Amino acid sequence: MTASPSSPLHASTAAPPAPSTTTSTAEPAPRRLAHPALRRTSRVVVDALVTAAVVLLAWTGLLAAFDVSPYVGKGPAQVWEYLATDADAVANRTEVLDLLGRTLLDASIGFVVGMGAALLLAAAMVLSRGAEGAILPVAMLFRSVPLIAMAPVIILLVGRGVASVAVMGGIVVLFPALVTIVLGLRSSPAGVQDVVTVLGGGPRTVLRLVQLPAALPSVFAAVRISVPGAITGALIAEWLATGGGIGYGVVSAVGRAQNTKVWALVVVVTLASLVLYTLAQLVEQWVLSRFGPAAGRS
Repeated sequence: MTASPSSPLHASTAAPPAPSTTTSTAEPAPRRLAHPALRRTSRVVVDALVTAAVVLLAWTGLLAAFDVSPYVGKGPAQVWEYLATDADAVANRTEVLDLLGRTLLDASIGFVVGMGAALLLAAAMVLSRGAEGAILPVAMLFRSVPLIAMAPVIILLVGRGVASVAVMGGIVVLFPALVTIVLGLRSSPAGVQDVVTVLGGGPRTVLRLVQLPAALPSVFAAVRISVPGAITGALIAEWLATGGGIGYGVVSAVGRAQNTKVWALVVVVTLASLVLYTLAQLVEQWVLSRFGPAAGRS
């Protein structure tokens, strides 16, 4: 007897279904991204290295383009020999670093005085329109008159010591920092200010709780601007008033035709300014990532 196609016997002897040709593929593991803080730090360091490379190339290229005499214009190789490989390199480095230490100390004094005055004056200008009308013209006056022209008066008033360094450095730092901080304080959200006011807070409470936190990016922008400015103010004060540091060292070396020393001093103070600017950027990134308006979003 022959089984019909629909019988159970036929069903039991039927060929098994062909295996599926589609194979399941595992999902690739998501690529692990670097921590945001590490990315920001790397970006700042790379920017500093690129800046240093551009300065180095411009230095070498300009000396070649203008055909500067080797007696006057010293390239990176000559400065490196002066500081690292010459027979007197140890003595040269010691002298240059001593002068740099004095200049950095003078710059720190001017920076603290200028930034402190800028913060206090900015707060007064935000709290009082009358204070703004009194402060801003004086700040503009100090900004518009060259510091070299004011230096004799400053020296007559405060002498040639630390006070003159503080005044001259503070003047260089003050105006850019003041304008930047005031703009930051006034950029805080008006709605948040209204909430604090409705809850009973006065202008000083609004300044402390709303405007200062919102102005943190502007404060650090003022710090970054002020770091090179403070070094410039220190160099001017040393040249015109105190007779020490790199500011006076450059003038003294020029008078003695020590051209390699002049270039070494300029290179060292420029490098120090770049390093301090980069450190200010790193501190800014760290603080803003924790306490700034966008803290915790990245």
